[in-house]
Amino acid sequence: MIESGNNDAAVGSVGEISRYQIRPTLWPGGNPHNPNLALNVAQRIMRARLARFEHAYNRTPSDFEFYVLWNAPEQVNHPRRAVARRAERFANLVCAR
Repeated sequence: MIESGNNDAAVGSVGEISRYQIRPTLWPGGNPHNPNLALNVAQRIMRARLARFEHAYNRTPSDFEFYVLWNAPEQVNHPRRAVARRAERFANLVCAR
């Protein structure tokens, strides 16, 4: 929602596709503008990332770490400043629910 505005036709600055801003190298095929397919792909990607995190750390990620796992999984231990700021905003939004 933050980056794509829930626009199924969104394309990010480095070519990310769908409302979930999935990098083209991770897209398995099919129409990325199909909201049901895009959700399914996003869920599969995130399940795999969560499983790796939980196996490595023996716990579920915090809301902050969840955001980093989706947006910059390679930075989960040391997110860059911009990613950390957005992750903090995300975590605050989740807590405010």
